[in-house]
Amino acid sequence: MDYCEEVLEKYEKDLFPRGLGIRILELKPGNCRVEMTVREEMTNFHGITHGGAIFALADTAFGLASNSRGPAVALQVSINFLAPSRQGEVLQAEAREECLTNSTGIYSVSVKKEKGEPVSLFRGTVYRIKGRG
Repeated sequence: MDYCEEVLEKYEKDLFPRGLGIRILELKPGNCRVEMTVREEMTNFHGITHGGAIFALADTAFGLASNSRGPAVALQVSINFLAPSRQGEVLQAEAREECLTNSTGIYSVSVKKEKGEPVSLFRGTVYRIKGRG
């Protein structure tokens, strides 16, 4: 079943990612693309994007994609940082469903700069909440 409309409505009330300026570009069952412009307060003392900001972008795409199949919560996630990004750059995260069962789902999320340069790879597993999904 497609829960995309419900997820979009709920996202409007999700203050954390919206406060980071994360915008939904596309949401369809099992997949999501979001983007964020790196602001000064999102950089660390090396002058590059803080890992927590990149993680939040990837996690948002992961959460939207997985909940588009019905209510789901994260069980495990991991991230690999591949290259730095800097203030002013626009980052896009694309989540793709890799495996879906009655009780779990596995998703991969790639974060890239506007020109397609990789920034990070994120992988996550969700538990699908019974009774609605």
